[in-house]
Amino acid sequence: MKLPKELKRETVRVWLKRDSGQYWPSIYHAMPSPCSCMSFNPETRRLSIGLDNGTISEFILSEDYNKMTLVKSYQAHQSRVMMILFVLEMEWVLSTGQDKHFTWHCSESGQRLGGYRTSAGACGLQFDVETRHVFVGDHSGQVTILKLEQESCSLVTTFKGHTGGVTALCWDPIQRVLFSGSSDHSIIMWDIGGRKGTAIELQGHNDKVQSLSYAHHTRQLISCGADGGIVVWNMDVERQEVDPRCLSACCLLQHHCRKCGKAVCGKCSSKRSSIPLMGFEFEVRVCDSCHDSITDEERAPTATFHDSKHNIVHVHFDATRGWLLTSGTDKVIKLWDMTPVVS
Repeated sequence: MKLPKELKRETVRVWLKRDSGQYWPSIYHAMPSPCSCMSFNPETRRLSIGLDNGTISEFILSEDYNKMTLVKSYQAHQSRVMMILFVLEMEWVLSTGQDKHFTWHCSESGQRLGGYRTSAGACGLQFDVETRHVFVGDHSGQVTILKLEQESCSLVTTFKGHTGGVTALCWDPIQRVLFSGSSDHSIIMWDIGGRKGTAIELQGHNDKVQSLSYAHHTRQLISCGADGGIVVWNMDVERQEVDPRCLSACCLLQHHCRKCGKAVCGKCSSKRSSIPLMGFEFEVRVCDSCHDSITDEERAPTATFHDSKHNIVHVHFDATRGWLLTSGTDKVIKLWDMTPVVS
């Protein structure tokens, strides 16, 4: 579906499915500044929109989705709003900005409740309602975990495993694991609930990971990247855990065996193999002995790969219907039926 030429970043539109089966906009609303992100809560029909000028504008959509009413605006940041989360249980609006700040506001009063300065601009944001922990991923590659109270927050810990900036986060409150995607093309699954300090790495993209979604009922992770790839990972298999301190260390360097970590140059071994249970769905360098020890069963893929045919910049997954929406740099919105692979 090609967006009309007159649709600019300064506008917001709601697209409804017509009798013809095609989607066309029903509402047009001009914004005072280019839109940078949004969050929609279907239960309350509350639409929160982040702007380049640091403002968050909040709208309520009518039941027939043919009218949107501005409720309030928050001056949340000094520059572009990067991520927004509306937490219905707390009546909180969480946000990160290019100004290197995480903030949260009361959605009823509009009052700012608190903030925290991150080490870099943040593009990843998730929240756990049960423990009131917020996860913030930033451009330095770090994930910061904060404990939020009504008007204060405290630092719990930080994770550092990516060699590039964190571009996406996804939280599974049931298994209590956090997934982080990065511009280094990798995904890391962090064990939060088990308190083991272990991590699992997933390598399935050739460009930066742009978005992560999780299907709880099937334990499948959906990752989308700037390479146009949509990867569906089976997380219901026993994967090999990695010491987080080693994620960016010698075992990931070009001239080391990805299985045992032993230094091995091209003259010593030219062997390559996929190692899906270690997260390597593509072939990587391995030493001769490891290559001989890897069985065909161990080479069996644990993910399926799909080509979106555009550079994905934003994704939304509707788990109830199994629909995946992707938008790309080509200004095209695509709606995918994922039920054949996520079921």
